Amino acid sequence: MAPIALRIALAMPFLMSGMTKWDGFLQLAPTASYLFEDEFKLHIFGQLYDMPAPDLMALLDGLAEIILPILLIFGLATRLSAMALLVMTGVIQLVVPEGWVNFHLPWAALAIAIIAIGPGPASLDRLLDRLISQASGGKT
Repeated sequence: MAPIALRIALAMPFLMSGMTKWDGFLQLAPTASYLFEDEFKLHIFGQLYDMPAPDLMALLDGLAEIILPILLIFGLATRLSAMALLVMTGVIQLVVPEGWVNFHLPWAALAIAIIAIGPGPASLDRLLDRLISQASGGKT
């Protein structure tokens, strides 16, 4: 049961954040674009930098924060989803460097654990594995 608990623990903060970025189906909230245009700055080597292509970044972030957690919860493309959320965590660390101990470090640890141990038995990845194995006569 540990893998499903890990998957849900990592998915929920991203999913909850993603829900705030939409005003409806495929309708990005104006606040999402505003954050990437005016509020979010990259902290790199003691300097602040604007986000590149803020509207595109807002859209990609909004999509990723919905799609990746859902995939993670269901255990579909689990390791890939966890890896993508680990990369997102790294970018978030560059934007909010003071959040590392309370948020980013635990998220990174969860993502690394999921990547290392996989989706677990209660996952669509495992079900698909079994189905493919049966269809090929057990020769995978």
